Amino acid sequence: MATSQQCIYRSVALIGGTAVMLSFAPNVLAQAVEEASRLETVTVQGNRLYEMLPSAVTGGYSVDAATVGTKTPASLRDIPQSVSVVTREAIEDQNFTTLDQLGRRTPGMRVLSNDNGRSSIYARGYEYDEYSIDGLPAPMTSITGSVPTLSGFDRVEIMRGPSGLFNSTSEMGGIVNLVRKRPTQDFQAHLTGSLGSDQQRSGQVDLAGPIDANGRVRGRLVIDHTEHGEFVDNNENHQDDIYAAIDIDLDEATTLALGYLHNSKDITVNNGQPVGRDGELLYGSGGEFYGADWNDFNSHSNDWIAELTHRFDTGGYGRLAVRYSDRNADYNYAFGGSALDANDNLTVAGIGSVIDQQALAVDASYSQPFSAFGNVSEFVVGSDYKRFDTETASGRSRSLAGGRVSREEINELAYVDILGSARTSGKGYANTATTLEETGLYGKLTLRPVQPLALIAGGRVSHYELDYQDRAAETDQNRSGTEMTPYAGLVFDLDNYHSLYASYSQVFKPQTESDRNNDLLEPREGDQYEVGVKGSYMNGNLNARISAFRLYDENRAAAPTDTGVSYSESVGKMRIQGAEFEVTGSLTDQWDIIAGYTYLDTQVESSSTTRDDGVFLLMPNSVVNLWTQYDFAGQTLGGLRIGAGVTAMSDFASSNGVEAPGNAVVDAMVGYDFTSQLSGQLNINNLFDRDYYNRVGGVNTFNMPGSPANVVASVRYDF
Repeated sequence: MATSQQCIYRSVALIGGTAVMLSFAPNVLAQAVEEASRLETVTVQGNRLYEMLPSAVTGGYSVDAATVGTKTPASLRDIPQSVSVVTREAIEDQNFTTLDQLGRRTPGMRVLSNDNGRSSIYARGYEYDEYSIDGLPAPMTSITGSVPTLSGFDRVEIMRGPSGLFNSTSEMGGIVNLVRKRPTQDFQAHLTGSLGSDQQRSGQVDLAGPIDANGRVRGRLVIDHTEHGEFVDNNENHQDDIYAAIDIDLDEATTLALGYLHNSKDITVNNGQPVGRDGELLYGSGGEFYGADWNDFNSHSNDWIAELTHRFDTGGYGRLAVRYSDRNADYNYAFGGSALDANDNLTVAGIGSVIDQQALAVDASYSQPFSAFGNVSEFVVGSDYKRFDTETASGRSRSLAGGRVSREEINELAYVDILGSARTSGKGYANTATTLEETGLYGKLTLRPVQPLALIAGGRVSHYELDYQDRAAETDQNRSGTEMTPYAGLVFDLDNYHSLYASYSQVFKPQTESDRNNDLLEPREGDQYEVGVKGSYMNGNLNARISAFRLYDENRAAAPTDTGVSYSESVGKMRIQGAEFEVTGSLTDQWDIIAGYTYLDTQVESSSTTRDDGVFLLMPNSVVNLWTQYDFAGQTLGGLRIGAGVTAMSDFASSNGVEAPGNAVVDAMVGYDFTSQLSGQLNINNLFDRDYYNRVGGVNTFNMPGSPANVVASVRYDF
């Protein structure tokens, strides 16, 4: 039996050999295509889905294809994993401005809410710790405020479950890919403004069109300002975005695309509520602010993107793309440090931090359709590189007020520089620097031995290096290694409308915890088995999926059974399984729908830490999502649109014993097209003013009430 090292060497040789053969591919494949054409068996023209129109152009709630987890665009039926796409129209109908807002209303996703733009987004019990822009990843964490806004994007592609073939050193929950708005051949522009209850307001301008006379050079500019609702006293949340893009046709087959995105956030942080003296949630007091008036969070992020694509005469497609991200954030805020006592007083805790982060992602790939067994198959080979650098200095305090105080006294607390105080005293101070660097070679083959059956196989070889510095303790640890990540799947077309699929996927995650020898632990390893049936109806305008999955997560850092030690061991093991149902798209030309049901069952087979394992308690066993919109036609009601939806979940709890019952929240929308250029829309959130919690945490904090009933009116003018 071959050793794992031998398997890795063989895989490197296999992918390397494929890459060498790639240099001969255009001539060889051109000859094969020419012969196939003469025999009139199969004509290979390239992947037409590379030419798919943006969802803003096609409209509705469905798209032809997705690229998330596949590298080459594929129809949803041909991807043997759970994939959802939220289109531009669906985003606007539901008035989403940030990814975490979208996640709260999307089947299969679970959001542990903080302020909008600072929440944690989960799928299948695991947090999305990266988000990609056009397939290029960068870190995403709630505490850094790096959850993106949506003004610069055409659609959001979501894959659930591991996808290590193209995103190997990522979390088990899956991948989120945001597809940019692109410059257009013809001039277009719109202005949007909104005003709502609880200080909600926003304004946006979106311009696109040709820059030169013949349209060889095209541009796009989006400027957006959003002020989120102050549903909690003093909880201001302002965000600003700039997106600029240029596409340049170097020749008929080659395009250079450049993009820039800037985001800034200014938030008066709300860290949630404590529980009452008997451990009860504080229903009826969702607007009460348990923080200081000087609570503050500020962040700035800049993303630069460059992409060069070329369409070969053989039908092949080559792509070289780069994304560089530069982010910084600083925050300083107070929050409840205990449960309320009999006098409704509590202690005050606080945290302050400065974070500096850079991320570089590079990807080069080549895909090629070819004829085999009388059918059209396809392969993709490529290489990628990423480097994430994060420096964090933080300070914590468990007693900012020196004793118990009332909520009003917390609001009026004298200013404290929490990070500065911790740095001076050395108590509660941390200063770390983490660098994760990875280089990978990957290859994937989609082969159709018979027309109804697609066999998908792939492999990835990754070399990673992790360096972790604890600057406060003056220690420096590192670990490196080479990992092989396999992938396999099949799709069998039962008829013209339904496909049966199965897949096996894998991922690994380097860890920053240390063992008894002060060496970083081996990476966590995740495996997923998934089966399901996908359907496509109404000429592809309506997509449906029923799936079942089982996921294993091993080697998670765990505290040893011995007491009084500070090292960790790689013994944590989890088993997650469940089922999902989803239908998205258009039932008729006028009727759109997004509906889903998610069932999740988690089991900790070998525990790690209360905090890490306890997050599974926050995942409801059952979640139902529904949103539907109807666009009237005819002379009487033509131009009128109405929509409504419900998000419902079963009960959930935290590892601290705080429990929340299940809830159901109803939203509604009505819109009207006054002219072909002017339209208006009214969104009503939490229509029945349901008093509920969408997250629970400790007895002192992270108990987050849902937003009360609120209304947002918006107007759009298209030039």
